[in-house]
Amino acid sequence: MKFSMIFEAQIADPSPERERQVLHDCVEQAVLAEEMGFDRIWAVEHHALTQYAHMSASEVFLAWVAARTSRIRIGHGVVTMPFGYQHPVRVAERAAMLDVLSGGRVDVGAGRGATRQEMSMYGVRPEDTYPQMEEALRIFSSAWREERFEWHGSLDIGPGAVLPRPVQTPHPPLFMACSKHDTLRLAAELGIGALVLGFAGADDIREMRTIYDEAIAGRRGDRFVSTEVNDHFSALCPTIVLDDAERAYRIGTRGQRFFAESIAHWYGNGPAPTAYDEEEDHVAAMERDREVLVAKLHEANIPVRPADTGQFNAEHAYGSAETAIAYVDRLRRIGVDEVMCLVQMGTVPQEACVETIRQWGEKVIPHFRDLEKEPAA
Repeated sequence: MKFSMIFEAQIADPSPERERQVLHDCVEQAVLAEEMGFDRIWAVEHHALTQYAHMSASEVFLAWVAARTSRIRIGHGVVTMPFGYQHPVRVAERAAMLDVLSGGRVDVGAGRGATRQEMSMYGVRPEDTYPQMEEALRIFSSAWREERFEWHGSLDIGPGAVLPRPVQTPHPPLFMACSKHDTLRLAAELGIGALVLGFAGADDIREMRTIYDEAIAGRRGDRFVSTEVNDHFSALCPTIVLDDAERAYRIGTRGQRFFAESIAHWYGNGPAPTAYDEEEDHVAAMERDREVLVAKLHEANIPVRPADTGQFNAEHAYGSAETAIAYVDRLRRIGVDEVMCLVQMGTVPQEACVETIRQWGEKVIPHFRDLEKEPAA
């Protein structure tokens, strides 16, 4: 099982000065993650989502981290693929350049960038996001595999060479953000890894793992985007781990509340999130938010699934290292290939992020590395 971290560059109280500090803090965390034994870092790409994500140019962030590290893998989690955001050939060139300079450490995830705010910034139409994301995956996987490349679909490209060539052959591993059951099935049919949200907890992750496995078992291979198939399943794990377990729980649930209300604001037109007192009962506040959302869905005659309200579930790896180990062990038994730690949430102070990374590196990750050394029963 692999261990990674994901960075949104969330900011509870945005200002130019605070924004700069948070981005540098994220770099510090990523460099520490390598030192503490993490396998990979992921960086999102979002645009104009104030507070929720200030990581707009993840290729620059990842290049900066790559220059400061030597082993840890560098992941786009994800690149916004619709053509209005960026041309697929440009994605291929940038990722290959980073793969060369990092010594073959790059992973590329695909996403739609489908908030109204982001689409309005780039002139992207909602109905184009899925087909253009899939076509973009096919374009640059082909561009990396062919010395002289051309494409004739909704875009006409080439012929020409996409340079430089990546170090990894035939190309860096491909992934896709999966927040719905349909996108899990699509990822399996396309032959690419799944990056899934895990807010709803281990039971929901188990269901998503089952859906992904069933789709893999039933696919024919006619929709693969590449000759290289990647069936890697990575699940989000919100976590804060401190020596003071009670404080870790307060800081973690406060951070998750900020994250959840940011999602509700940008994806569901809810009010903007605010910073909160650490001592406030954030679990109770998230339960109230969950009840409001459920009532709205019922009013609209929309069935409520666990994933719809999962961001308000506080049962995660918050507390002691032992609590984190117990939660991760549930994910291991489900068959999660990678635990993707969410530490950098808008209200979490840098010192808590740093201590959490150290606790995972000194106590949590070694526990599972030792399990892997044991002979199979």
